[in-house]
Amino acid sequence: MTCWTTAHSDLHWANVTAPLRILDWDGWGRAPEGFDAATLYAYSLLQEDIAARVRDAFPVLGSPAGLAAEATVCAQLLQTVARGDNLVLQGQLRNWAEELRRR
Repeated sequence: MTCWTTAHSDLHWANVTAPLRILDWDGWGRAPEGFDAATLYAYSLLQEDIAARVRDAFPVLGSPAGLAAEATVCAQLLQTVARGDNLVLQGQLRNWAEELRRR
């Protein structure tokens, strides 16, 4: 069963500052548990060490509970690739999609 929680819904590195502040809350709402972590992970895929740190920091990623969030974020970003956006992430997103299919 998927648990829905409050989410920022656009958590990427441009919306995070140091010291820790999360910006741009105009799209917040309800999403599958782990949605924000999955989004941050997706935008970290080009830097494997950072992506690994994000997965370590958010144990919901890789868990049965987080599967819906990971699949949703991956699908949403693959749709943006199909429209010509986020092309730099295309290969990593396709690999992630394959990994998710095997779960």
